Amino acid sequence: MSGFHEVRFPLRVALGVSGGPVRRTEITNLSNGRESRNGRWRNSRRSYDAGSGIKSVADLYEVLAFFEARGGQLYGFRFRDPVDWKSCGPLVAVSPTDQAIGVGDGVRKTFQLVKTYADAGGGFERVIAKPAAGTVTVAVDGVVLGVGWSVDAATGVLTFAAAPAAGAVVTAGYEFDVPVRFDIDRIDVNLSGFDAGRIPTIPLTEILP
Repeated sequence: MSGFHEVRFPLRVALGVSGGPVRRTEITNLSNGRESRNGRWRNSRRSYDAGSGIKSVADLYEVLAFFEARGGQLYGFRFRDPVDWKSCGPLVAVSPTDQAIGVGDGVRKTFQLVKTYADAGGGFERVIAKPAAGTVTVAVDGVVLGVGWSVDAATGVLTFAAAPAAGAVVTAGYEFDVPVRFDIDRIDVNLSGFDAGRIPTIPLTEILP
């Protein structure tokens, strides 16, 4: 991913950030009173407000320094979503069987990490491009593999030394970050307003892989 710094937004601030997935839906009201709905985006795109995580002047300075190091909107960076940052739920331990990421064919050696959100009504498969280093675990047909594979923490591509057998289900568990960038090139700081409880708005937007 070009124009990207493999550094994480300050975690202490990230835990207080507000935001989440955004969808773009086009709704047309018909003459009979009904409506037609069309999803304009194939994928959701996450959006956050980092200002809501700032609780002190020290936090504010840390974010300003981070903003300067990224050149404003110029370089993307890693951000840990305060709720959705694992291959499983936030209160559950990561397991190598959390997410099915592909089926072997005896030839293919590379698999992209993904996370599936699904229920009886439908589902969505999300590409995970920024796994947290050292957190990825892998299994093939339920057998945990400690060796024989590697993962690129900058792309989320899992590579096996030997291709999984045909029909073998490849699964993985991991923690991950969201690739984002600042959505502004200017941060307005007013310490008198900050002391009165008014914090700056600092929007972040997801960079889709």
